[in-house]
Amino acid sequence: MSVRERVAPAVDRVTGDADRLVGVGVGVLATVIAVALVFPLGWLAVDAATLGPRALELAVDSQTLAVLGRSVALVAVVTGAAALIGVPLAVLTVQAAIPFRRFWTVLVALPLAVPSYLGAFAALSAFGPRGALSDALAPLGITVPTVEGFAGAALILTLYTYPYVFLTTRASLLSLDASLVEAARTLNCGRLGAFRRVTLPQILPGIAAGALLVALYTLADFGTPNFMNVDVFTQFIYSRHRANLDGYAALLSIQLLAVTAVILAAESRIGADDSGAYASRGNRGAAELDLGLWRYPALVLPALVAVAALVLPIGIFAMWLVRGGPGYEFARLTFSWSFGWNSVYVSLLAAGASVLVALPVALRSVAADSRLSSLTARVPYVGYATPGIVLAIALVSFSLDVVPALDRTIPILVFAYVVRFMPQAIGSIRTSTMQVDRQLVEAARTLGRSRAEAFRAVTLPLIVPGIVTGAALVFLTSMKELPATLLLRPLGFDTLATFIWRAEEAGMYGQAAIPAFVLVAVSGLSMAVLLAQEDD
Repeated sequence: MSVRERVAPAVDRVTGDADRLVGVGVGVLATVIAVALVFPLGWLAVDAATLGPRALELAVDSQTLAVLGRSVALVAVVTGAAALIGVPLAVLTVQAAIPFRRFWTVLVALPLAVPSYLGAFAALSAFGPRGALSDALAPLGITVPTVEGFAGAALILTLYTYPYVFLTTRASLLSLDASLVEAARTLNCGRLGAFRRVTLPQILPGIAAGALLVALYTLADFGTPNFMNVDVFTQFIYSRHRANLDGYAALLSIQLLAVTAVILAAESRIGADDSGAYASRGNRGAAELDLGLWRYPALVLPALVAVAALVLPIGIFAMWLVRGGPGYEFARLTFSWSFGWNSVYVSLLAAGASVLVALPVALRSVAADSRLSSLTARVPYVGYATPGIVLAIALVSFSLDVVPALDRTIPILVFAYVVRFMPQAIGSIRTSTMQVDRQLVEAARTLGRSRAEAFRAVTLPLIVPGIVTGAALVFLTSMKELPATLLLRPLGFDTLATFIWRAEEAGMYGQAAIPAFVLVAVSGLSMAVLLAQEDD
């Protein structure tokens, strides 16, 4: 027996031990990261406990219950309205032979790129008490209906959240087995009957997934209700925090998290119901809806939605950009391009940190099939479902009580972005990793590469597109984040979002024209990322 043959078993044992240590190390790191990301939320309970017996009294106070009822009502109205718009638009752009179908698909998806608070800002600057359209029509004796209040907030939120339902329903329709629909039609089932009995059960999980996103967005939205003067949970929490009632703000935050949990539980029951899902190898997404001459009137719906959600706000911003606006003479609120750089700077930091944190979590969830690895991958999504105002309140309290040096600093702001948006990177990296051919990795291992070397040589180059996509999504969503930035940013550190907030508070709409345009342009890149991945 040669020396090499005698030494080989020992080398294999050492290599195997090293590989196991790497696997354990990645698992421990992923678990620690997952726990660290949600730990600050526990500080809400610490703050709420300072209320003592008053906590229960405040939780069922008439004002608190009124805000709860208003918030739930807003979620219900917006979610229902978004489904009523998103589902027909999905059917039109997938199954109906309408002219320029691809153009309308992109156009009706674009409102998702516009932060809803920008839509609210545009509506107020046009139709509000100090709005351009209101001022122009006042000498003629024409009074423009106000857009403020519950109805205005519901309308704006619907216009900028229905694309969630549109995109998820569209994805379900594209994977629909058309042969089942054709079979229903041959059994003398009409179009509506076939849709109700065959199509709807199959796409219901997709509708539910989109409705969940709409409900969570509406419940968590901070800017739109504030701009529209609707007292919902997010605004109520913010006002209590500003009044230094931190215990009360924490209690309200816990209640808001409870409502979020109820919404997630309700969606999981609908999404898990696969009674309408049929396994078949028929033609996917091939069902065509022949509208005949009605295909032209059918374009009214996407056209109206596009005008209201895109043309109107962009036109308003362009008008302010050309003519200026009230408040330009005041130097105390002057736009600086440094605000744009601040947005880019912290968003880049968040994107880089999110990728570094998401990588071990995503890799562990793919490599290990255990309850712990599954839980580790799911825990960070708690932060994603947590409203920004709630996370910000928790981090403010945590930093003041535990690490005062981090209060209102860039690190705590970037940490908030990572907690909120890192799951986007996890999902993207995890999907890319699952698509890697395991035989390539095993081939590298048989050639003597360690697990770390095989990852660096084989897996990493293949998952780079997923890493880039995840980083881009985190960057673009961080650019738009308002409540966390508002509460956690260093003093004097303004971003595009916070400057728009200040301009609205001061009624100086013209000042926000440039940052609004920049934010819309940058946010539009997020839709480019999403639509580029769609296989139509």
